[in-house]
Amino acid sequence: MPFVYILRCYDGTLYTGAAKSLEARFAQHLAGRASRYTRARLPVAIVWSKRFRTWNKCLREEYRIKQLTRPEKDALIGGGE
Repeated sequence: MPFVYILRCYDGTLYTGAAKSLEARFAQHLAGRASRYTRARLPVAIVWSKRFRTWNKCLREEYRIKQLTRPEKDALIGGGE
């Protein structure tokens, strides 16, 4: 099942992504092979994730989260949404 996830980068910024395997994708991030953005901001940590039944729903949620402001993302991470 696919996941949407949020990473907190070393510099405090947040990165939102989607993956069919969260563990494999996180390993790619840690190795610097998943994203140019996170590669420059290692190490990263998973601060939030959610599983979805379909890839389509997962991608829709990823897009929705990417449109949120930083305070809204912080609230989501903290359990506010």
